[in-house]
Amino acid sequence: MNSPLAERVRPKTLEDYISQRHLVGENGSLTGQIKKGMIPSLILWGPPGTGKTTLANIIANESERPFYILSAINSGVKDIREVIDKAKQSGGLFTAKNPILFIDEIHRFSKSQQDSLLAAVEKGWVTLIGATTENPSFEVIPALLSRCQVYVLNPFGKEDLEDLLKRAIKEDSVLKSKKINLKETEALMRLSGGDGRKLLNIFELVVNSEDGDTITITDELVLGKVQRNTVLYDKTGEQHYDIISAFIKSIRGSDPNGAVYWLARMIEGGEDVKFIARRLLISASEDIGLANPTALVIANSAFQAVTTIGYPEARIILSQCAIYLATSQKSNASYAAIGKAQQTVRQTGDLSVPLPLRNAPTKLMKDLGYGKEYKYAHNYQNNFVNEEFLPEDLSGTSFYEPGNNSRENAIKEFLDKRWKGKYNS
Repeated sequence: MNSPLAERVRPKTLEDYISQRHLVGENGSLTGQIKKGMIPSLILWGPPGTGKTTLANIIANESERPFYILSAINSGVKDIREVIDKAKQSGGLFTAKNPILFIDEIHRFSKSQQDSLLAAVEKGWVTLIGATTENPSFEVIPALLSRCQVYVLNPFGKEDLEDLLKRAIKEDSVLKSKKINLKETEALMRLSGGDGRKLLNIFELVVNSEDGDTITITDELVLGKVQRNTVLYDKTGEQHYDIISAFIKSIRGSDPNGAVYWLARMIEGGEDVKFIARRLLISASEDIGLANPTALVIANSAFQAVTTIGYPEARIILSQCAIYLATSQKSNASYAAIGKAQQTVRQTGDLSVPLPLRNAPTKLMKDLGYGKEYKYAHNYQNNFVNEEFLPEDLSGTSFYEPGNNSRENAIKEFLDKRWKGKYNS
């Protein structure tokens, strides 16, 4: 019994699988496909401990297919090719029983490693199931992502976690030999943060630390037995979004102290550095924009740097960037401009491009007037020609309205001189 509790009670069938009812419940989006054995290549995206690996195993068992496992942490292109060769021998092209290749933490694969999977997936040699804790839109190459269905796994709810504990007590050969009373579970719930594996690990630690066969679980007992000062931060649950919201709002509100505090909460909780850096990139444009264009350059440099070096040093770069953004002048004019422009497009549809603005790569297009009467701005005084570049139906429309800050006041003055009030009335 050297294997951990989470492994000992890992579900083997859909009936035993707890949570993710939207995927594998009675009317789940995956239920029918699993029972029919008609499984597409798919990506399981969700936080740690939500049953991604377990679900992959169940899919293979239910569909009675050969099952191959690779971990992106320690597998290379050579390993991928070897497994694909084995899969081709054990399955067959376009058969219902083609093998399943499960890749844990697929987001850790490089582009070349992901490229090596394309032919096998495209030709049906394997059904790929990838598991990731990161947004596949950012971490999985488009060519591979387009060949897979993405299914989102949610953090375990309180009822799911309680069911997980009760099932472990009832079915595990070690636990069922003891008399365990779940008097209080709030501390277990909070410390697990919606992670089923973490819940079972903490629960097993508490049980094993008690003498005797009669154990009453209380919040005081759990908190007393968990030696490490666990930071209560669920990386993908509600608190995750609350904290990143507080972080961004601190930057938007020009409070460097708040920004650094919420940044520290995320760092101590083990948040992915790229997730934090991406949010800084967005804030640099959405909340600061043209009030300080250098902010976007700083944020992009920070993203590249933290991606290269990782923790623990990345915390310094993130702190520098967050403080820089928080202490920069603010403007959401660019954010507002594109929002207004998109709304106009939705309302007015596909308005024709004026003939002078059209490209004329062929003689026919030139004969039709494409590009005719276009005035090349650099041929005019101050590199400017007083002509609009909007469809005729939108003449005089203003999308960009400079913010009230020193740099955009200068932009407004520049535009007013150029357009004499016509552009930005």
